[in-house]
Amino acid sequence: MSDLPLYLEAFHFLRPLWLLLIPLVLLMWWWVRRPARRSAMSTEGIAPHLREALTVGRAQRRRLTPIDSTAAILILGALGAAGPSWSRQPDPFAAQSAPAVIVLAVTPGMEATDLPPSRLERGKQKIRDFLELRAGARTALVAYAGSAHVVLPMTEDAQVMVPYLEGLSPEIMPREGTVAGEALALAEAMLAEEGAPGGILFVTDALDPADVAALDASAAPLAVLSTRPEGSRDRGLDALSAPVIAVTPDPSDIRRLDGLLNAAYRRAQLDDVDQPWEDRAHWLAWPAAVILLLWFRRGWTMRWVVIAALGLMAVPQGARAEGVADWFLTPDQQGRIAYDRRQYARAAELFVDPLRRGHALYRSGQYEAAVEVLDRVETAQAAFIQGLAEIKGHNYRDGVRAFEAALARDPDYPGAAENLATATRIVAYVEAAQEASDTGEDQGIGADEEVYDNESGQGEETEREAGSEGGGGLLTADQWMNTVDTRTEDFLRLRFALEAAQPPQSANTAAPAGSTPAAPEEPAEEGGK
Repeated sequence: MSDLPLYLEAFHFLRPLWLLLIPLVLLMWWWVRRPARRSAMSTEGIAPHLREALTVGRAQRRRLTPIDSTAAILILGALGAAGPSWSRQPDPFAAQSAPAVIVLAVTPGMEATDLPPSRLERGKQKIRDFLELRAGARTALVAYAGSAHVVLPMTEDAQVMVPYLEGLSPEIMPREGTVAGEALALAEAMLAEEGAPGGILFVTDALDPADVAALDASAAPLAVLSTRPEGSRDRGLDALSAPVIAVTPDPSDIRRLDGLLNAAYRRAQLDDVDQPWEDRAHWLAWPAAVILLLWFRRGWTMRWVVIAALGLMAVPQGARAEGVADWFLTPDQQGRIAYDRRQYARAAELFVDPLRRGHALYRSGQYEAAVEVLDRVETAQAAFIQGLAEIKGHNYRDGVRAFEAALARDPDYPGAAENLATATRIVAYVEAAQEASDTGEDQGIGADEEVYDNESGQGEETEREAGSEGGGGLLTADQWMNTVDTRTEDFLRLRFALEAAQPPQSANTAAPAGSTPAAPEEPAEEGGK
């Protein structure tokens, strides 16, 4: 309901001249329905009940007639032809949800079990539901207690965040306390680097009153998911003017939070003049079809309906539609409906067009399949999506080649040149990290065997087998995550301790000493969105 005022403000007709037909339809309806002009009949000497029975047409004028339904259908048709619209056509390369930073309080108070299984675990469950609802949207994770840390920067892959989320507990936080203001500063800095307005979601059971002013002054839309049990109060949360949503057993709290955080993003979408308005005329076809059913009354019309139904039943088995949707919509139209509902895997099954199918596969995380399907299409757009899929699948060299192909097909394709430069930096980073770690043989990373995409210099792949003895010094972030017997919480504990011991450098996480060069950002989707 929070979007209703915005949509009402944006409502307009794309072809308003068609509305001129409505007065003509109303005039025709009045002409047909007007009382017949007859000379007054002398009723003197006739009993009232007999006069009522002898008057022809009076009851007919009071009930619904064919001209009423005809006029209603024509008016709906005129409204549909005028093109009602209140939203822009969704950009297939842009997420339909605002960028968001999730800020999770990881304090001892969050381990209370008055909200089973605990306040912290319930908050993690709600964050996973939030990620699932926002499939494909850019999301980051910040954790705070006595210090605030970027757990994971902006990413479109929700599955990457899950192991980091599970590894968070008060035991790994280097300091005790509740510095929500510092966490807010980190979140605002990350949102400032995004190309679209985003929001901040705090998941906490309490708020220090000293931080209330900072949260209320946030320029980004902010909402709080309270993990307190029903009936309990907190002074800081009560003083906050930003929306505070209590945890519910069903997903209603998550849907409400998503709507609150998306308000500014949807307004920005409406203001995007590069995207055409979406024609909503098809919505009026359904009430017109319902009104048309009034014509199917007792008589010959009904007999024709029975014959048509028998004809449909006589269709050979091989030509019978699989479902009601197949009677009215093509597979590509059904696929677009599933895509708009963020059911990307279902959309990939429905799409016939290889370009649309490949993009749906990419959105659902099936990167190899997306690349294979898009090989059928020799356009810059197909090569661009292939490049994104190759990067997501960690095939960085192939990603560079795909972006080069996109530029060869269309030198001005939006975002291709920028993503080619980013993919090239990623390849350089991977090779520099590999060289810095000396293939990991003297540090005992613990993986059985790995193959890196290293074509620099000799263009050969590098294989390594894990050593049995660990080397000295701190391991890099990549080496920690590649260690088979290392838990995520151990990695986070060490990283947070290193960050807490260093002066703050920027909104992004500072790399530990002796680590590999800072990893470049992932390539952006078309238009930098």
